Amino acid sequence: MTDVPPTAPDRGPVHQVRDSYMAELQRRRLYGGLTLMIFALLMVSGFMVANDRNAGGFWSGISQVGDYPAEVLAEAWAMRADLPALLAEFFPALIETLNIAAVSTLIGAAAGLLLSLLSTRGLARWPRLIGLFRRIMDVMRAVPEIVVALMLIFVLGGGPVPAMIAIAIHTAGALGKLFSEVAENADLKPVEGLASTGATWAQRMWLGVLPQVAPNYLSYALLRFEINIRASAILGFVGAGGLGYELRNAMAWGPGRFDEAAAIFLLLFGAIVFFDQLSSRTRNRLTEGQRA
Repeated sequence: MTDVPPTAPDRGPVHQVRDSYMAELQRRRLYGGLTLMIFALLMVSGFMVANDRNAGGFWSGISQVGDYPAEVLAEAWAMRADLPALLAEFFPALIETLNIAAVSTLIGAAAGLLLSLLSTRGLARWPRLIGLFRRIMDVMRAVPEIVVALMLIFVLGGGPVPAMIAIAIHTAGALGKLFSEVAENADLKPVEGLASTGATWAQRMWLGVLPQVAPNYLSYALLRFEINIRASAILGFVGAGGLGYELRNAMAWGPGRFDEAAAIFLLLFGAIVFFDQLSSRTRNRLTEGQRA
């Protein structure tokens, strides 16, 4: 009588699930490691290409990074008695910068609100055009504000209007995307109830959707306002007015007007910190009220 070799015990479903999980975990670790390696190679190669094409070497010039700020601070400290007068002189430019940011945020938020509702599944007025409206928002976000501002300056001339339009276009694309993601989580029961009573699409959005998403919408709009303050100052370097324009003139002049550059930096820094704290508190209150 021949001996029959013992068979391996049948592995239960728990062991099979564990083996499947471990195999999936190993694959994810492998893919994650490969992705990290590719990212590191791209970073290194991009740095080497940029360093070769740069007018000066990065490592040879890194020791001189603090030279320009040191000259500005030294001249500003030597002429610190004129700082209050300079702050008062450039305060109207700060107001212009804040106006550009505020108006562009309002226009961009209104356009983003409309685009978000038109590109949200279950809420869109024309469901077949959802993809079109989403691509429009993609284009608005993809084109940098400075590119749009430069094109508009050639048409409209220098001033705050090109900056306002450029920032509003980018704001509409960015807020439209965020607003759409919030609207997708809205409860559709109020919308369906309004539709059963014969309400129009605008009435369903105004009465059924906006009351649910208004706190998040306002929170995102305030966050975007902070970003637009910085953007409006940057666009001033291309002749779009505001503090950025004054800062470019002061920095282009060089030594002798570094005290003006320091005053403009202080105004811009103070405005950004003030509105950052103000909007943060407002967003926290909105979030807490929504949770309550």
